[in-house]
Amino acid sequence: MSQLRSLAGALRSRSQWMMGHVGTGKRVFNPRRDCSSGAPEPSLAACSSSYVVEMYYAWLEDHKNVHESWDAYFRNAQASGSEESGEKRLSALLQGRGQSQTPAMSQKVVEDHLAVHTLIRAYQVRGHHVARLDPLGILTADLDSFVPSDLITSIDKLESYGLGESDLDKSFQLPLTTFIGGNESTLPLREIIHRLETSYCGHTGVEFMFINNMEQCQWIRQKFESPGIMIFSDREKRTLLARLVRSTRFEDFLARKWSSEKRFGLEGCEVLIPALKTIIDKSSEAGIESVIMGMPHRGRLNVLANVVRKDLDQIFCQFDSKLEAADEGSGDVKYHLGMYHERINRETDKNITLSLMANPSHLEAVDPVVQGKTKAEQFYRGDTEGRRVMSILMHGDAAFAGQGVVYETFHLSELPSYTTQGTIHVVVNNQIGFTTDPRMARSSTYPTDVARVVNAPIFHVNADDPEAVMYVCKVAVEWRNTFNKDVVIDLVCYRRFGHNEMDEPMFTQPLMYKQIRRQEHVLKKYADKLISEGVVTLQEFEEEVAKYDKICEEAYTSSKDEKILHIRNWLDSPWPDFFKPDGEPKSMSCPPTGLSEDVLMHIGSVASSVPLKDFAIHSGLSRILRGRADMVSKRTVDWALAEYMAFGSLLKDDIHVRLSGQDVERGTFSHRHHVLHDQEVDKRFCVPMNHLWENQALYTVCNSSLSEYGVLGFELGFAMASPNALVCWEAQFGDFHNTAQCIIDQFICPGQAKWVRHNGIVLLLPHGMEGMGPEHSSARPERFLQMSKDDPDRYPEFTGDFEVQQLYDCNWIVVNCSTPASYFHVLRRQILLPFRKPLIIFTPKSLLRLPEARSSFDEMITGTNFLRIIPDNSPASENPEKVKRVIFCTGKVYYELAKERKQLQLEEDVAIVRLEQISPFPFDLIKAEVEKYSNAELIWCQEEHKNMGYYDYIRPRFLTVHHKNPIWYVGRDPAAAPATGNKFTHLTELKRFLDTAFNLEAFKGRSF
Repeated sequence: MSQLRSLAGALRSRSQWMMGHVGTGKRVFNPRRDCSSGAPEPSLAACSSSYVVEMYYAWLEDHKNVHESWDAYFRNAQASGSEESGEKRLSALLQGRGQSQTPAMSQKVVEDHLAVHTLIRAYQVRGHHVARLDPLGILTADLDSFVPSDLITSIDKLESYGLGESDLDKSFQLPLTTFIGGNESTLPLREIIHRLETSYCGHTGVEFMFINNMEQCQWIRQKFESPGIMIFSDREKRTLLARLVRSTRFEDFLARKWSSEKRFGLEGCEVLIPALKTIIDKSSEAGIESVIMGMPHRGRLNVLANVVRKDLDQIFCQFDSKLEAADEGSGDVKYHLGMYHERINRETDKNITLSLMANPSHLEAVDPVVQGKTKAEQFYRGDTEGRRVMSILMHGDAAFAGQGVVYETFHLSELPSYTTQGTIHVVVNNQIGFTTDPRMARSSTYPTDVARVVNAPIFHVNADDPEAVMYVCKVAVEWRNTFNKDVVIDLVCYRRFGHNEMDEPMFTQPLMYKQIRRQEHVLKKYADKLISEGVVTLQEFEEEVAKYDKICEEAYTSSKDEKILHIRNWLDSPWPDFFKPDGEPKSMSCPPTGLSEDVLMHIGSVASSVPLKDFAIHSGLSRILRGRADMVSKRTVDWALAEYMAFGSLLKDDIHVRLSGQDVERGTFSHRHHVLHDQEVDKRFCVPMNHLWENQALYTVCNSSLSEYGVLGFELGFAMASPNALVCWEAQFGDFHNTAQCIIDQFICPGQAKWVRHNGIVLLLPHGMEGMGPEHSSARPERFLQMSKDDPDRYPEFTGDFEVQQLYDCNWIVVNCSTPASYFHVLRRQILLPFRKPLIIFTPKSLLRLPEARSSFDEMITGTNFLRIIPDNSPASENPEKVKRVIFCTGKVYYELAKERKQLQLEEDVAIVRLEQISPFPFDLIKAEVEKYSNAELIWCQEEHKNMGYYDYIRPRFLTVHHKNPIWYVGRDPAAAPATGNKFTHLTELKRFLDTAFNLEAFKGRSF
């Protein structure tokens, strides 16, 4: 701040400044424009002294002459009501007295006090850069290797502020933007520096000055600057020590018993366990009843044991080889599993439910899943402010900085339909990835910088200072409860062993691991500290250790009992009222999915009207509503109306329906219009679906951010909370689900096999070759079918309902409906089934408005059901023995085939059978169709390329049904891209395969 020395020379009379700079128009000073600082609050260090003085005089003339941040600064720095000149008013405030001074004295007072104020701000902004955060003492928590020049680290640097050693014992007036004085308004400079270093440069580094909210910044300053605020009682210290004992000795016990097993232990960050328990204690005290947690594998077993309080014998038995892969749900390793547990919190004597979500090795993939489940629990409890349910997310430093789903999840944090009212993020900062140095792993200063995008405060803390960690955890809980915003705790620690216990870290980080081998364990350091303070005795400490060791040994003995080897003990989202006590469905049948005509008519009437009075809708939408009313009067439905019927009927039965995705309120193809917007009144809208019945369930339809990975994970988590909800995610185009492939591959497809996790989420994926290019054509059905687990070479045998039994055995259901009625029935079947499976629906685009693609009420009334296949109903079906060819197909291509058949007048020679449900494959119905047309050759026709679509899936299954008759392929040739980008080429390909499909001579001479 040497620039401040020129302050005296920069002073000028008020009138001179106004004449020279205001003149015919005002110039509003803005620190973002006029200074080099990018900080949202004033930064004197970044502005020249002349600008500061000019802005001050401009502010005296009119407070609007300066940016609002400088207005707030000058208001805080200046006493109100005085009529003295600007110079005297400022100097009087800073000096703490009101008498006039000589010009020379005034200049010096202004300069020194501004310098001290700037110094205070420098610590608030950048103190975390010099905080002692690394327990090893060899690295910095950030990637800046220099000490900020505007921080005082030695007396000689006082000169950079225009101050000297002689000023250390002078008292200075403190600004209102600091709390270091406590009840004192002035302090000696020496004490100011000492208190700033204590607050911002100790074992805690507070990163918050980027937050553009003065109230929130002041709140944080008070929590960290107030003198003597970080004080713990002896009881709290003893509790902290006992929790450290459990955390440390648990890892020691596993290392002794299973020295050659991977466990991804917590060594080097044992303080995580007392940190989480402190967060949970403080949250329970504030009224939280349920905490949903997500974390990577490091430390998971310890969290399960000592935070969630899973029985130790259940954990130890997972190391036993007797747990066979054939056991349902044992398809994942122990450090990926989750847990749900309701217990009494001993610190508050209140019930609390803890849920740790299962997670694959895609470390951050669980983040949106946790948020979705949290949102669902808040929704079902009516907890609109997040006072009863909250989430905690744990991260590794490398994954937190490197994986994009972290950003996607943060961006959901304050969206109305996705917010969970604040999440506490705990980063276990190993200061290294697997073997990768942070300098090679991220471009940001800290691994936590991504959190700045939502103005979340970041508390960096040395993990070898347990009391500092506990204080930060308490502040984080208070922040979340006060402002309902995210907060990040960066536990700067180390990893005592390699990436896992079998890894050798000395290969790549020799110097770090030489220091780690010399590093004293945090438990010993803290125990010695408390013993020296007289808080505990050595004997008490040793007894605490022996007590927990005994607990572990007893659990180890009981873990040998084979009776406890049951994976259902690891459920993270149980539905106790939905299944029987043994986890089986309460029935194995599905009632009819049709509705009475009165219900259909009522829903149709509401869907074609505006329930609110004096509500101005768009003229184009008026035509759409009139069209719906006309369809209802004719007892027909199109795709949008069929969806309306399905959703509305479920709401009547108290089933919550949630539809989420990009632009789903209107629909990408402008077909849905579930939210009506008043054309005259801003932000006035209507959701007619919520006006169907008096005591209906709520319908939630919400446009999402432009995210697939994060939002699909969120909706998956939402669907986990309750089986009595229809949760749908719609991709803008089915092609775009590929950016959410991790959620599909790791959670949706194998969730039940890995974690006994039933889930009824519905994926709506617009699909169809419409000549719109390779990015807007294919939802990649081949990928879903390849991951379906039904055996292509075995004809299933069931004693009960074939359809329901087959659905129960599958891992998900894949359908491509060709009629609105099919879509209506499959949505209702999804809820009426006695179990839950993910449902993948390839939804149409052109069929949304195709006149031929409409259904009659007769296909939806009471007694009707979802048809897994739709048999041919042309003249060919009346004389099946004369049929020469049967074309099997699915989806939109049926209408093109039917049109071509009619033009060629082959309705007696060619039958067309539609597969509405592709997986699980309808063996029984296909067998009946093949036997019905016993003299016909079989064709599979699809619009997708041969190496895509359905052919590779259906071909072996057709052979299993009837091995004597092969099924021939008709469609596009193999290709690398899912569609051509040329409209003419698209139409040429379509004509070619339609010609082939009806060329009855094409397969003559082939040997069957």
